[in-house]
Amino acid sequence: MAGVTFRDETATGRRFDEMSLPGLPDRVTVRDLIRLRVREEVARHNGRPSRHFRGLVRPEDAEVELNGYRLREPRPIDWERQADLAERAFRRNGFFLLVGDRQADDLDQVVELSADTEVVFIRVVQLVGG
Repeated sequence: MAGVTFRDETATGRRFDEMSLPGLPDRVTVRDLIRLRVREEVARHNGRPSRHFRGLVRPEDAEVELNGYRLREPRPIDWERQADLAERAFRRNGFFLLVGDRQADDLDQVVELSADTEVVFIRVVQLVGG
C-alpha cells in the first residue's frame, strides 16, 4: 500500500496547504487521485462545518477568499459534486497536477504510487479581463 501527500502550490511555487493519506493502492488513475483528495477534504470540512472551506475547487454559492472559500453559512458539502467540479477544472487547466516529478495530463492516466509519493496541485490564477 502507498501513502500520498497532497500539496497545493501557486504557479510561483508558494505552498499553502498539505494533507497526507496512507493506505492507497500502488496504481491509481489521475481521476481517482483527484476524487480521493476531494473526498478527504470535504470529509474534514463536514466533520466540523464552518463558513470557511479550504478545498481544491469552489463550492457553489461560495466566495473566493485568501486560501479558501467563504460559504454564506456553515453547511455540509457534497463531495461527489465537488469531485465532478474538480474533474472539469482539471480538463479546463484550472490546475495542474504533478505526481512525483511528472505532470499528469489525462484523467485516465494510471500513475504508480510509493510509500511517500507527493502529489502537487498547482492552481492557475485566472486573470481579470484576460
